[in-house]
Formats: sequence, C-alpha cells, structure tokens
Amino acid sequence: MQAAVFYGGEPRLVVEDIPVPQPRRGEVLLRVTACGVCHTDLHVLRSEVKFPAPAVLGHEVSGVVEQLGEGVANIAVGDNVVCSFIMPCGDCRHCVRGAEDLCEKFFAHNRLNGTLYDGTSRLARHDGTPLAMYSMGGLAEYCVVPASDVFAVPAEVGLDAVSILGCSSFTALGAIHTAELGLGDRIAVVAAGGVGSSIVQFAAAAGVAQIIAVDISDEKLSAVAKLGATQTVNSRTEDAAARVRELTGGHGVDVAFEALGSPATFATALDILDDGGRAVVVGIAPAGSTGSIDLARLVRRKLQILGSYGAKARTDMPALLRMVAADTVRPQEVITRRYPLAQADEAYQALARGEIVGRAIIEMS
Repeated sequence: MQAAVFYGGEPRLVVEDIPVPQPRRGEVLLRVTACGVCHTDLHVLRSEVKFPAPAVLGHEVSGVVEQLGEGVANIAVGDNVVCSFIMPCGDCRHCVRGAEDLCEKFFAHNRLNGTLYDGTSRLARHDGTPLAMYSMGGLAEYCVVPASDVFAVPAEVGLDAVSILGCSSFTALGAIHTAELGLGDRIAVVAAGGVGSSIVQFAAAAGVAQIIAVDISDEKLSAVAKLGATQTVNSRTEDAAARVRELTGGHGVDVAFEALGSPATFATALDILDDGGRAVVVGIAPAGSTGSIDLARLVRRKLQILGSYGAKARTDMPALLRMVAADTVRPQEVITRRYPLAQADEAYQALARGEIVGRAIIEMS
C-alpha cells in the first residue's frame, strides 16, 4: 500500500510503498477513504512535540472495514466507519470511570511510543523497520484501529466528509462539553481554523446567542461567519479585547475558547473574559510553551482556566454521527481543500503557511 512517511528531522512527508498491516485480536483493518490534515500532525513534523520516527501520521480517518481481528463483534466487514483520534483502551482506570479522553494506555503507548497497546506498531517498511503510528497512522491506504474506536456511519451520510469528525469535530465537541455552555452565554472562539470552525458550528447548532470569532485572517473570519459566528474580530487590525468588550456591552464573554495553542492566543482568551468567565484551552501548543496570567485578576474576578483535549469516543462519536445524519452539524462545510495521498506533503506545507481555511482532507482514491 501507499503511505506518507515522516523520517524525522526535516518537516516533510515521503509517499512510499509499505506492507499492508494486519489486525490482531480486538483490532480492525480499514481501507482508508479520507484522512484530515491536522495542525497536531504539523507539530510532529516540526519536532515541536516529541514523537518517534520514522512514523506514519494521520489521526482523523474514515474508511471501510476490510478485515476483523479475533474477537471483534461490534462491526462487520464492508461497514463504512469513522474513528476518533483518542483510541480508548476501555480498561484503564480512566476509561472504566468514563474518562476516555484521559486513557492511560493511549498516552503511554501511542502518544509516547507510537504503538498500539501491546507495545508494538502494526506498520513497518518492507525491510522490517518499524514505523511508529500517530493514533492509527491514517495517512495511508490502510490502517489498523482498536475495535473500541470504530463506529458505523449511517447509510445516508457521506464517508469522505465525516473523516474530520475524528479530531476537528471530536475536539470541538469535547471543548463544548468542558465549557458547560448555557444558551444565554456570550462566547468567543480565538483562532478560526479547523477546530475553531467546528466549535462555532456546534455552538450555533446549540442555539448560543452570541458567538464572536477572533482571528488574524479575514478569509477565515468570513468562512466562520457562514458557519454561525454572529460577529468577527480581526486581531491583526484592531484591539481584540477592546472590540470584544464593545460587542458585549462593555463586559467581555462568558466563555472564550482558545483553539490554536500559542501564548498570544491564550493571552487573548483571558483578556476578553467577563468576571466569572471560563477560558477553555483547546489548541495544542509546542512542548514547553507557557502562558501567563495576572494572578490577582484570576482570584478577584473568579476566572476559570480549563484544559480540553478531546471528547469521549464511545459516547460522543455516535452522538456526532447522529447530529450529522440529522443535518444539525455539517462537516462538509468545514472542508475547503482536498488532496490526493501523493500530495500529502504539499497539504501540510500549505497548512504550515496558514493557507488552509477550515479543514483540508487527504483522499485515498
């Protein structure tokens, strides 16, 4: 099969032929239909987060079930499916209490070592050199996924568009849950990329009254206005904090979502909060990045800072699919570019240059 391989050092992907992986007990082999182009992969390519190489990235996939490992009964060969980037083991101390977004095995085995939960990768080159897997390693024609992370897609839902449910939408829904939004809340989304666009769409679908999008790109702001943002603020050309306060009657927002992962956007999210407000930090920053806050304001104004990494796969992915089937959320409206696998490196270079509005996907055929 063809796969886009990252060799470390230089931030580029090389498409080459590798063996088709085989599922083991409790796993599923998918023929990948599409894989989302995510900024988190870009952090790995830039060596901003520690991850072993050589590796196959890609953690936002949809596909067709090709083969079942021993003991798999929740899905059938030929089913159209989607997967989340957090692949819950189902039996660690966090998973058993319902906190799958904190799955210990996922972080210890996959995010640190690039393996599945027996400590080995399913991917290798033809000479036997192991290839680390970032989640399922979806930038390939086939991938292996734990059966606990494979969800059937309703027949009326297009398979390519739902690939972005696995990270962009999944991360956004987790942030919405973390924020505990009320319909009367005034919210702001700082950074209108793929995740930020999905947060706007979910908030609009929930009926949130005021949704302010903040970004430095007029093109991205125009796009999220079509998804439900009620006002937009270009923080490159105007004082974001002053403008947001003006738009909220001089107060600030109840909830600010930080969806990029940088000290500057973190500071903006805090600056625009009203008294008692909640900053939900969603964007993945390069390892070692730090943000600062006025501790006196934090205490006196009763602010909250909440981290949100993702949603809970086994409850939230089926919910996402129901919302898509009901046309409540439309992932296809967030997708603005499509690339073949042969142009995977070009897609990530465009992402690095800030050229992609919303989300791009890699289509395998």
